[in-house]
Amino acid sequence: MAILVTYIFIHSLLGIIDQLTRATTHLKKQPQIGCNGREEFCNRKYSNITHIATHDAPFIGVLPTENQNVDIPAQLDAGVRFLQAQTHRNAFGKLSLCHTQCVMKDAGLLTDYLKVIKEWLDKHPKEVVTILLTNGDRLHIDEFDNAFRKSGIVPYAYAARGDPNKWSLDSWPTLGQLIANHTRVIAFLDTGADQIRVPYLHNEFSYFWETPFDTLDPSFPSCKIDRPVGLEKFPDAWKRRMYIVNHFLDTKIGGVQVPDRRDAAKTNAWMGKSSIGAHAGRCAALYGRAPAAVLVDYVDKGEGFMAQDILNGF
Repeated sequence: MAILVTYIFIHSLLGIIDQLTRATTHLKKQPQIGCNGREEFCNRKYSNITHIATHDAPFIGVLPTENQNVDIPAQLDAGVRFLQAQTHRNAFGKLSLCHTQCVMKDAGLLTDYLKVIKEWLDKHPKEVVTILLTNGDRLHIDEFDNAFRKSGIVPYAYAARGDPNKWSLDSWPTLGQLIANHTRVIAFLDTGADQIRVPYLHNEFSYFWETPFDTLDPSFPSCKIDRPVGLEKFPDAWKRRMYIVNHFLDTKIGGVQVPDRRDAAKTNAWMGKSSIGAHAGRCAALYGRAPAAVLVDYVDKGEGFMAQDILNGF
């Protein structure tokens, strides 16, 4: 315990120093042109675009339970169009953004998080944003529906019509179609979705599969289909789904696994053994197509947006 406390203190101190050192440094804002910053994206299907995605997007700060350095509007301004977050019920019974447990990190109500995204979308009419939520407490879908409705974001929400089991990569609309139809939010829930009851909250694993996560190996050796379990046995099923590469590195101190802030620039580089390019490139070669999302910590470090451009063919 003493080792862990010491580590947290040192880690936090180094993080504060790092924040102060670059206090005036900001992510470059993405130009507001075309669709999601690119004219070419307007005619591309949603399923044919690779996003640099922020893992644990709302957990912002210098502590070990925090995975990003910049807030949600800054992430969006920079060009992040895929936000992932964990949810749990807090001590007051409210649906909150909590890191593993609400006693560890509570970043506020899901409703407030969605309001921030909705307000940003109000000001940026040519942008499509994906929201991926985990349902850590396996709460009823109505709790998520209530949060979305209270935030005012539901009018922006896209709902995929038809049997998810028959949905294919070609079934998705283009970004231009999503923008023209004012359905500029695509929301997914990893557990507990009910698309009959709440059509706009999609079951993540009906449309995506994921590579392994929480790795301690900086070489990111695996591109295997990790979730949903057993999907690799059914090629016809996984070939029609998009996939997410989990490219965030952890480190272990005192038996506790925490995000590796120190090496984030190398992890988020385009080239190198630990890089986005090496990891996503291996997966793309294996499956014959680029991932739909590459989840990263500390998106302000490294070359994530360069990687995004290259993976999209630019």
